Amino acid sequence: MTRSCSAVGCSTRDTVLSRERGLSFHQFPTDTLQRSKWIRAVNRVDPRSKKIWIPGPGAILCSRHFQESDFESYGIRRKLKKGAVPSVSLYKVLQGTPLKGKAKQKVLKQSLPDSSLETAAEDHNYSLRTPLTTSVETSVEKLAEVQQMLQVPQKRLVSVENCTLIKKRKDLKLIDALVEEKLLSEETEFLLRAQFSDFKWELYNWREIAEYSTEMKQFACTLYLCSSKVYDYVRKILKLPHSSILRTWLSKCKPSPGFNSSIFSFLQQRVETGDQRYQYCSLIIKGVSLKQQLQWDPSDHHLQGFMDFGLGRLDADEMPLASETILLMAVGIAGHWRTPLGYFFVNRESGYLQAQLLRLTIGKLSDIGITVVAVTSDATGHSVQMAKVLGIHISEDNMKCTFQHPSSSSQQIAYFFDSCHLLKLIRNTFQDFQSIRFMHGTAHWQHLVELVALEEKELSDLEKIPGKLANLKNHVLKMNCAAQLFSESVASALEYLLSLGLPPFQNCTGTIHFLRLINNLFDIFNSRNCYGKGLKGPLLPETFSKINHVFSEAKTIFVTLFDTSNNQIIKSKRKLGFLGFLLNAESLKWLYHNYVFPKVIPFPYLLTYKFSQDHLELFLKMLRQVLLISSNPTSMAFQKAYHDLEPRYRSPHEAFLSEVSILDISIAQRTDLALWTVQRQYGGSALKTLVHRKNVCLDWSNCSLSEALLDLTDQRQKLTSCAGCIADQLSADLPCEDCLRALYASDLRASKTGSLLCVKKVNGLHLPSESLYHVVNICERVLRTHSGMAVYELLPQQRELYLQQEVLRELCGHMSLFVELDDHLFDGEVCVTNHFVKLLKDIISCFLKLRTKDVGQCPLKQSSGRNEMKAW
Repeated sequence: MTRSCSAVGCSTRDTVLSRERGLSFHQFPTDTLQRSKWIRAVNRVDPRSKKIWIPGPGAILCSRHFQESDFESYGIRRKLKKGAVPSVSLYKVLQGTPLKGKAKQKVLKQSLPDSSLETAAEDHNYSLRTPLTTSVETSVEKLAEVQQMLQVPQKRLVSVENCTLIKKRKDLKLIDALVEEKLLSEETEFLLRAQFSDFKWELYNWREIAEYSTEMKQFACTLYLCSSKVYDYVRKILKLPHSSILRTWLSKCKPSPGFNSSIFSFLQQRVETGDQRYQYCSLIIKGVSLKQQLQWDPSDHHLQGFMDFGLGRLDADEMPLASETILLMAVGIAGHWRTPLGYFFVNRESGYLQAQLLRLTIGKLSDIGITVVAVTSDATGHSVQMAKVLGIHISEDNMKCTFQHPSSSSQQIAYFFDSCHLLKLIRNTFQDFQSIRFMHGTAHWQHLVELVALEEKELSDLEKIPGKLANLKNHVLKMNCAAQLFSESVASALEYLLSLGLPPFQNCTGTIHFLRLINNLFDIFNSRNCYGKGLKGPLLPETFSKINHVFSEAKTIFVTLFDTSNNQIIKSKRKLGFLGFLLNAESLKWLYHNYVFPKVIPFPYLLTYKFSQDHLELFLKMLRQVLLISSNPTSMAFQKAYHDLEPRYRSPHEAFLSEVSILDISIAQRTDLALWTVQRQYGGSALKTLVHRKNVCLDWSNCSLSEALLDLTDQRQKLTSCAGCIADQLSADLPCEDCLRALYASDLRASKTGSLLCVKKVNGLHLPSESLYHVVNICERVLRTHSGMAVYELLPQQRELYLQQEVLRELCGHMSLFVELDDHLFDGEVCVTNHFVKLLKDIISCFLKLRTKDVGQCPLKQSSGRNEMKAW
């Protein structure tokens, strides 16, 4: 059905001939205020309700009703300016008087085809469109006359049994037929009408796939992504291709949205050569916000910023601009590889659209021989909708953690929510309710508030000190506000304060139990290394019983959580964080029974970190480094940055390994889950780095440091002062309590005090540990050795990297450094990426920033005498 202008008295239709004459047609705006201005300007009455006329999703106005100044030009295209309101000839023909005489007879004597009342009203729109000044009774009278002429039985416009009816009706469009059948949602109808209103679908041969034009492919893919049921319905009429054909259409080699065909070619080559690491993968999906803006691209001479599903821009005037990009990434289960598969520009990211893209991606990977065993998304409203569309059930009574593989009816795929996002939801719930009651006690948010309020507390000021700590007059409790809220360190800290007998922490047993449970769940879904220990280890038959015990405890406690009003949290609006962990638990158990436990096993173990969104966040961080902006990028900027990164991940096996550490990404993802956020919310100030004076080391004779450290020459005083300054600076960013404890000197290494550390402090200085002093000494030695001008002629980044390598080479033979961190050798994703190595790199980087601040202008030189260091 051809759309007509909605202005009173205007019979202009949206046809090819009209557009060739220079006319353009514009949808009513979606903005409420602007839409109301257009409705008032049109000034129509609905003849049925006798109230003001409300435009439908397909209502349009032609360009004749706008001033020339209301338009702005983009090359050969023109577009309505923001805020433009129609003001030209809106009700000139029927101003105040009904049709009479020949005009009325022409309407009533017009031969009407077999159609509904709505079809007749659209064909003769001027007879039913009445301004507010026209008599309502006259409009109703004309409507009755038209109804009397339409004494024809209604027929279904589209049906599988009688699909030839549409083809016989040359004046009826496919989109109108689908609308009358109530098969399209309002958003889908708007999208299809905006882009394909002039699409001559009946003129094409839909049986020959090789003859499909770009517009035909766009129509088929858009219809499938918006609604697979409607696509299957229309496919029986137009003989549209199977969805497997659509997967090939969406593959691109050139820089544009869609699947990256070069990546799929590489993966296919690895599979065909028999590489076992590429047979199984998990799939990660995420939506990234874009800035809605049109930009002229001089490279291809087109406007950029429209929606793009991978077959070219959908660039009609009424088409909404792209506001989201959907990213997809594959992560190897048995091998250490990860690679982005492609991206798509969409408007208002929806769960159904994500589900369709997931099905296409899974099918495309299946075509090249890669099996997707799990899908991971964040825990947003769109992701929950996507999970439900796929067939996932998220309920404490009816939990279904798998959905059917789109290419194999006998294969299922597990579904995971990102654990880091679930932690944030639980944190929000805990803070919102303040107190959560469960079967083992009550968890109070106030205990965390009291914890961060301690900051630095002298042990000599405490009312009650255990006997073994009675001689700690020169020690303080040093708070690490970078520690995670849900962590073993915070739970241990609360236990330690409970043992000290401090009044604010006397009833914190329930809080400790709740924090430990959430921490254990996160550790289970954060295993990175096959040599990991405890709950951080891989999923094996030997460890499954212990992990399953935590899952059983979590389910028992989560169903008994109540807020202060005695409402069950698992059935409230704040349930997603807890239900998400229960769904993840069911998915992990399903993977264990189907891929690990069987005798013929594809995996000897499972690393649950493969189901984390951190892999995709790592790519996004690299992308932001290329963009050099902190706000949302435009679609053109995103597309350029994405393809600038393409050479770096052309080989997925080496992707990102030389870039940012995955440990850094994991920590960055949880920065807003640290104790410092509580401190900031309740008016606390961040800990300030102490100013280390030159003479702070004068009274260190009673400290239990090594003899080398106690040799207080001028050089050693300054190195020790430098080490203490580095420790204080790093303590503001280290979320790991073991790493923080290793930086300071203390006689209580055997005592696990969590985020409250018993640190030696003399003359306002926190004393550094012997290992930290030794590393700083090596750094100073390397810096002086390589202080030639040739080194400092390098770029700053290259110079720092060179000096880091030299320091690490010097430290290779020192096996006794930071012995407290031996267990951290197995906490990284691979053996060389762990807390120990990361801590050494952080110390070296911090030293170089402090020591070489102005070294470019005044390079250091070797001296035979005692070298003077800069005062810290």
